[in-house]
Amino acid sequence: MNKLIIYQLLPRLFTNYVTARVPHGTKEQNGCGTMAGITPKALKAIADLGATHVWYTGIIRHATAGRNTPAITKGQAGSPYAITDYYDIQPDIAKDEAKRMQEFEALVKRTHKAGLGVILDFVPNHVSREYRSVMKPEGVADLGENDHPEWAFSPLNNFYYLPGERFTMDKDLQGYEEFPAKVTGNDCFSSHPSENDWYETVKLNYGVYYQGGGEKQFDPIPDTWSKMRDIVLFWASKGIDGLRVDMAEMVPVEFFEWMIPQVKKLYPGLLFIGECYDPNKYWSYIHAGFDYLYDKVGMYDYLRGVISKGWSAEGISNRWMERGDLLRNMLYFLENHDEQRVASGFFCGSGLCAEPAMVVAATLTSSPVLLYMGQELGEKGMDFEGFSGIDGRTTIFDYWGVKSLQAWANNGKFDGAGMDEEQKQLREFYRRLLTIARDSKAVTEGKMYDLVYAQRENFNRHRQYAFLRKAEEETLLIVVNFDDRTVDIDVQIPADAFVYLEMEEVKEAQMTDLMSGSEYTMPFNDHDPVRLSLGAWKAAILKIR
Repeated sequence: MNKLIIYQLLPRLFTNYVTARVPHGTKEQNGCGTMAGITPKALKAIADLGATHVWYTGIIRHATAGRNTPAITKGQAGSPYAITDYYDIQPDIAKDEAKRMQEFEALVKRTHKAGLGVILDFVPNHVSREYRSVMKPEGVADLGENDHPEWAFSPLNNFYYLPGERFTMDKDLQGYEEFPAKVTGNDCFSSHPSENDWYETVKLNYGVYYQGGGEKQFDPIPDTWSKMRDIVLFWASKGIDGLRVDMAEMVPVEFFEWMIPQVKKLYPGLLFIGECYDPNKYWSYIHAGFDYLYDKVGMYDYLRGVISKGWSAEGISNRWMERGDLLRNMLYFLENHDEQRVASGFFCGSGLCAEPAMVVAATLTSSPVLLYMGQELGEKGMDFEGFSGIDGRTTIFDYWGVKSLQAWANNGKFDGAGMDEEQKQLREFYRRLLTIARDSKAVTEGKMYDLVYAQRENFNRHRQYAFLRKAEEETLLIVVNFDDRTVDIDVQIPADAFVYLEMEEVKEAQMTDLMSGSEYTMPFNDHDPVRLSLGAWKAAILKIR
């Protein structure tokens, strides 16, 4: 498969049909989706949207206020990234808690039967302050079980310690005791982290002596390396297809250089997708074995700027060119659980305004594209759920019913009966776009030719963007309009494009807009421009015959 279309969802929210929506509400008040609720119907609907993989967020057991100390748990439902047992399934999302692993294994089989791959989170940098594995295999030592907490640092330890200091915060810890204090997950070497720190987590020790100038003690192999490799192998054995590695760049790249080849020797097709934000480190993580990395600080940030800050569309060219040989290794997205919703008041206020940016993200390269649950419905993320306030994000910390998802799911029918006209229009846009991105050979494996530099009259480089993609006999001309009004555009195809893409110049060509279905007869040569009209925030994907 040459292009991944990944659909991210949280089972806790995805199949929760309770509409109470009590801020700070408990599971009993607000309900909770389950793995069993992700039925063949649900998976078919995701596949029909164009997805190739589902990224299930919040599967591995993590802290919740009902099962852990509320003072060091974020929200009632807790963060999916505060893992309490790497070898267990989150009980909340099981229909029968006692059979939660069997339910997960059944979900993997259902997902595969629907023609979709399974991606899980691997959280290697930190764990919950109350981590304790009950479900670890026999003979496996728990994280920290053999640590020497009197040592601030040792490669034999799984955690970093602050000897002689007690863990405290500016609030009542409700009986929680931690002595000596462990270092907090966001590299906070203080026994008194703030509310803005990742106070619910503790940092794992991979043999880097941060307080000793960052000295690396990797020989012999640190104990944490072996433990984390075995955890990855455990989940790989469940038949999953990939791991999205949380905050990969906070873990030394040497660990991944050691671990990933061992895993891929046993599971050659297993994907590793890294959450990285420092472009200076991209090459080292790809070299270590990662298949793909976030391009958040590159393409995401720039597309957001074009949509909502008036940045010039012409600058998109710089974003893809600066990745060089790593272009195919970049994961593009407009939303995920960390970022604000496109339709929120913090971004651009309407999911429809993201259409041209999403076309660029999905078709500019053959690299993967990510869609976050509800994005295709214009979900605004503007609820006050509890721990997560009105911040333009859909909560990952609270039990909640997401209105747009409920409208689409219709109590498990997944027929869209509750959707309004704008939601239907937007979902159809995503279905058409992602299906093209998945199935078009020109997108999945073809060459790309950026046309912006060659444009002259009747083309506003500040608000429009255009490029060609071609593979064998399939040629696509893709033109997007970031303007808030309908515009008439002339797209000039330079002679170099015909040479580079090995295309024949003709007086006229038949063109079909794969997004609208409209048919055109237009010039296709290096002296007559392709002329078309594009509505506000719209795009055309012209298949040229």
